[in-house]
Order: sequence, then C-alpha cells, then structure tokens
Amino acid sequence: MDKLWAPWRVPYITKVVRGKRSKVSVFSKILKEKKDKKNYIFLRKDKTFAVLNLYPYNNGHSLIIPNRQVGELEDLTEEERKDLFDTLLEVKALLKKVLKPHGFNVGINLGNVAGAGIPEHLHIHIVPRWKGDCNFMPVVANTKVISQSLAALHTQLVKAQRTKKR
Repeated sequence: MDKLWAPWRVPYITKVVRGKRSKVSVFSKILKEKKDKKNYIFLRKDKTFAVLNLYPYNNGHSLIIPNRQVGELEDLTEEERKDLFDTLLEVKALLKKVLKPHGFNVGINLGNVAGAGIPEHLHIHIVPRWKGDCNFMPVVANTKVISQSLAALHTQLVKAQRTKKR
C-alpha cells in the first residue's frame, strides 16, 4: 500500500490510538470552547450538536453528538435520545439541501472492538453517498478523494441553516 503523508493526524494517533486519553473527550472540549467555525460545529441544540468529521469517508461526513459525555445508548436520558435523533434528521435535511446526495450511511460504533475511536462519548455518523462515489482511487491507489474543504462546507451548512430559519 502507498503511504499518504498526513501529519495533522499525529494528535489523534497519539491521544486516541495509543490510549493517552484524558477523562474529558475531544467532543466535550470543542463544545465547551464555543469556537464553532474553528471546530466545524455547524448545529447546536439543547442536548446535542453536529460537527463535520475531521477524517471524513466522504464529503459531508458529519457526527451527531450528545452534549453530555456518555458512552452507551442506555445511559442517555429520554430527552437526550429524542434530541439526538431529531438532530440526526435535521442534519440529514441540511446535507440533502446543500450537497444533494443520492443516499446516506448512518451508524453508531459502540466500544473499541466495534470501531469506536472515542468510545467514552457516543456519536452518530452520517455519511452522504452518491451513485458512483466509490471510484477507482480507493481501489487502485488506496486513496479517497474528498472534493471540498471542511471550512467551505461548514460555511455552506451554517448559511443553509440560517436561511431555513427565516
């Protein structure tokens, strides 16, 4: 396999993969910072928020996250569960409006063995999909091409949310 130079992943690798975790998740930290543009948070609700994934599988790959740090679905309150799924629907609508995908993958990884990179703070992945979005690059070059910057997409999603409220 060819290597793709990605030095920006070092903080993620050293803190998450090697187990050097703090008790406070990265999601709790960015929520508290209130620097939504810097952290790509594009939607805040009473009990949840939505953020663009820094390591997307596809353009628009977003995470829907409870504000409270909780690792298991059964530890959510009824209000948090409702807000989590209402936010998922709102994010799906925003992504449809802005990116016009043909479909979505939606999933939750619970626990390390299930692929959860941050198991102490559950989150829902929503990944927009288009017919033909899996081209030759991943197969031939083991490389995924993401066609839009996170900053540009964040701006579009925030703008679409504002126009929806009018």
